[in-house]
Amino acid sequence: MDFPIFHIDFIGNRMLIAVDAILHVIINHAFAVGALPVVALLELSGIRREDARWDKLAYRLLKIIFIITTTLGALTGVGIWFSASLVNPAAIGSLIRVFFWGWFVEWIVFVSEVSLIMAYFLSWQTAGRSPEAKLKHLRLGIFLAVFSWITMAIIVAILGFMMDPGNWVTERTLMSGLFNPMYLPQLAFRTTLAMVMGGMTMICLIYLFTRHDLAFRTMVLRVISNWSGAWMLGLIVASIWYYQVIPNHMLANIPVAVTTQEYVSWNGRLKLLLIVGLFYVGRVLWLSVKRPGQVHGAKYLVSVLLLFAMLGQFERVREFIRKPFIIGNYMYANGIRVADYPLLQRDGILQHATYAGIREVTADNQISAGREVFEQTCTRCHTVNGVNSIRGQLKKMYGGKPWKSEVIAAYIENMHRARYFMPPFPGNKAELDALAIYLASLQKRAAAFNGAQINGIPKPDKISAATVYGTLPNLSITNGEHE
Repeated sequence: MDFPIFHIDFIGNRMLIAVDAILHVIINHAFAVGALPVVALLELSGIRREDARWDKLAYRLLKIIFIITTTLGALTGVGIWFSASLVNPAAIGSLIRVFFWGWFVEWIVFVSEVSLIMAYFLSWQTAGRSPEAKLKHLRLGIFLAVFSWITMAIIVAILGFMMDPGNWVTERTLMSGLFNPMYLPQLAFRTTLAMVMGGMTMICLIYLFTRHDLAFRTMVLRVISNWSGAWMLGLIVASIWYYQVIPNHMLANIPVAVTTQEYVSWNGRLKLLLIVGLFYVGRVLWLSVKRPGQVHGAKYLVSVLLLFAMLGQFERVREFIRKPFIIGNYMYANGIRVADYPLLQRDGILQHATYAGIREVTADNQISAGREVFEQTCTRCHTVNGVNSIRGQLKKMYGGKPWKSEVIAAYIENMHRARYFMPPFPGNKAELDALAIYLASLQKRAAAFNGAQINGIPKPDKISAATVYGTLPNLSITNGEHE
């Protein structure tokens, strides 16, 4: 409401963030948090065994980690900030205000992490000149692994807060936001999952890099398989703990989140596939512990791909089940705060939207006003013709029969009760009717919906001039001042 609406109709705002965020999380978990301890473990094994092969192998693995994390990892990390700021600036702004000092610390840790990985990688060749230098280099790798985990630990607190703020709703303190009910269980889950993913990813590369030395391959795989297997046991415990703290209304959203509304009846079968997939990964690890060097590399690769797919699906489900909120019990997915709803439903959202091009619904502008209401309330999640299109949803509901605006209006008015994951409609009755008329018009004419980046920003008026971020203007004041 306080910012111009950015919108890409063919892919949708939600998908824009999802693609970037999932790729970043996979890189972070598998290569940064999970793989760096494996490199340090290999370096330590080389020092203890006085065998240069371990050291050489660890360096080759680190080179891959260094390239991926400093290119794709860094790029997608910045991409999350960029896309989130465009798509839902109200949400990211609220999170920055709550977690300013947390993010401040996280950025210091992140800069330190980048410096450490550069120092760790670039000093590897010279560190072997003496045992003392090698031990110092190993400590550098351990610090790097710890700093990578701390970065994730801070971000996980914010992700947990977005699902369930807990006591922050009343206390409004940084510590109550950081230590929300979801934090420790989710941190335990992500830590163990990252270690398993990192271990399995490194096992795949080890299998490839040691193809000319099978005896050495057996030794290395035994060490890394035992490491990954121990974390796998921890992952099972952490998964159960995490599942138990998820609020009931979020659990109720899981069938739709996993399979979408169209295939919700498949939820049980997909859960079974998930369990079978985890069992497969555990089985491969068990065989690798018992008979290292005898497990075919294809099984390791399948295990890694399964873990990547499961993490991607987990992220998608986690994002969906917190609906209708983007910040639990504080802000709905449409970027509107729960506390603002009574005022908006009384006065209308167009009267309080800073960059709305229309302020009042009339008999002559119902379609245009409805389009404006759609832009303000629906485009965070829906497109007109693209991914998760509103036109496609209406086709499923009403088919080829004429779409009646009064029927659509009645549905929107009650959709939150019928489908809890949909936020309540935030506007007044006139805006509801206008939105329904606009949506009904899409049956015959559905032009691509462009955001402010193409349409431009409406000319400022007294309302936009009187709005300060985080507040609502007093419409009785006409001189541009605010309360």
